[in-house]
Amino acid sequence: MLAGAVAPTEASWVALMVLYTACLRYGAPKTIISDSGGAYISHDFAAVGDRLESHHQPIVSTKGESYKNLMETHFNVQRRLFDYQFSLTTTPGEFEQVHRTFMHTYNTPAHQGLLKEQFNPPIPLVGLGPAKGRMYLPDELIRKFSRAMFPRTTTRYGCGTLHSYHFYVEEGLPKTQVLLWVYGEQLRAVWDNVVLAEYHCRYEWQDHKGKDIRAGVFYPTRFASRQGSLLPLNAQEALVLYRPQPLMRQARWPLPAQQLWLFELVHTA
Repeated sequence: MLAGAVAPTEASWVALMVLYTACLRYGAPKTIISDSGGAYISHDFAAVGDRLESHHQPIVSTKGESYKNLMETHFNVQRRLFDYQFSLTTTPGEFEQVHRTFMHTYNTPAHQGLLKEQFNPPIPLVGLGPAKGRMYLPDELIRKFSRAMFPRTTTRYGCGTLHSYHFYVEEGLPKTQVLLWVYGEQLRAVWDNVVLAEYHCRYEWQDHKGKDIRAGVFYPTRFASRQGSLLPLNAQEALVLYRPQPLMRQARWPLPAQQLWLFELVHTA
């Protein structure tokens, strides 16, 4: 498993985020196999696949293609190994941590299938680690994915900026490069496949700028400071600052300095 994410619902931006992380680590694949879920047959996902030059092959179970669905193997392994641990979680942060543990457990021990194929060692992370697809530089990969994905470095207070807007992301990640995903009318700040904050955002494709950023929503994550915040932020108390770019002023020629008299003449009575 090259990458994964936890999300409450199936959405194209989640699928693109996971695919982006996999491509960043291992390169773009020649072929993408998926089920026929809405996230994978969307226009956005198809456009990214075309820019990556990856052939997308969705599986249509109604046409007798279920045998191709190799992903079901991963789901069955997850159900057998970790469904009980998932059921014990009570917060999104706990669920995300269990999911990370599951992926590490899946990738590090020996697999029976790799033993039969005589891999040495039969460990997925080691055996498949050197395999790479078409590699792109980070900036080029961002352009391949979306015109509405922006890498930004947070301030020492964990705030981010986008097109003159200044807003809170995560205090526990100061001076860290996060990804800002603008999809639909939502802006999401993401780091390591974890959604840190969500804002309402209207993206103008004409000038490629996000506008009307407001209504922040924050989730408890493993990055939060153990000390906690003195005043926890919520959607009503999160302040978004808009700092418009200063207008260019016309250059003014400096006034000539006034020549002073060497001796000042005064009138006397």
